[in-house]
Amino acid sequence: MDNYIIDSRNDKEFQEIIKELIENETVQSMNNYLQHCKTTCYEHCYRVSYLCYKFCKKHNLDYKSAARAGMLHDLFLYDWRKKAETGRKGLHAYTHGATACDNASKLFDLSEKEKDMIRNHMFPVTVYPPKSVEGFILTIVDKYCTMAEFNQYICEKYSMQSLIINYVINKFGLMI
Repeated sequence: MDNYIIDSRNDKEFQEIIKELIENETVQSMNNYLQHCKTTCYEHCYRVSYLCYKFCKKHNLDYKSAARAGMLHDLFLYDWRKKAETGRKGLHAYTHGATACDNASKLFDLSEKEKDMIRNHMFPVTVYPPKSVEGFILTIVDKYCTMAEFNQYICEKYSMQSLIINYVINKFGLMI
């Protein structure tokens, strides 16, 4: 997964699309919250953003909205493992898309498509599906990155090879 981060830093168009977002202090604060195992919310969103951008660009879709929504889709700004400390209502899986959308909307001028993508990226856990193809791609890429992050953690913890990632790459090619 780390190769995607290295590649993305050399991708000038991608960097330009997300520049306003990643330079924002609140977005940077996602580095303070773990998302999956040892991966921070920022790292996770950055990976999701880049993979959405690459896939959508390759398939002539709205890659700019995909990159922006990918970077902001988990801008919920709390430790989801500590419900009592945050005072939030509802289970994180069901509510954090709306929270992230509210937070992102306060900071940036988002299109309706971007808002919908962020709000509904947890489908089918949430009731409403995304309204756009790019929203479905964000949903799938988010799950893919989550599995890759868990896989990386398990492999490091138990000194195993990267089973899930190697299988997907060997079976289907590089998804991009």
